[in-house]
Amino acid sequence: MADQADRDVNHALRARFDEVAVQVRRLRSGLGDLQEQIAALRVSATSRDGNVTATVDARGHLVDLALRKNPSASIIVSTVQAAEASAQRQVRDMMGSLLPPSSGAMRYMADGDLRSLWRNPDE
Repeated sequence: MADQADRDVNHALRARFDEVAVQVRRLRSGLGDLQEQIAALRVSATSRDGNVTATVDARGHLVDLALRKNPSASIIVSTVQAAEASAQRQVRDMMGSLLPPSSGAMRYMADGDLRSLWRNPDE
């Protein structure tokens, strides 16, 4: 009877190992593509009045700014912030296709708290 219980436990562990191995292979194969997509990402936002268009990269760094007429500084700043927020959402969505929501990276993307990277997902 103990032998059967040991076999059942071993079978369950092997099945779980196989499942994790498949996830790791999927993650590895998708990481290269994800890195390229994130590196190439450019996100633009245009102000309501159309006088400002800001383009940022995946990290939210401003890479282009187009101004028409004479927009105020607050319109420029809010347009850049809108582009940054959109870039963050897109990167989070891209990463979410590979990483589980409970992963440290995804928790950090959601809350911006560095402690999320090290927190145990079972807490």
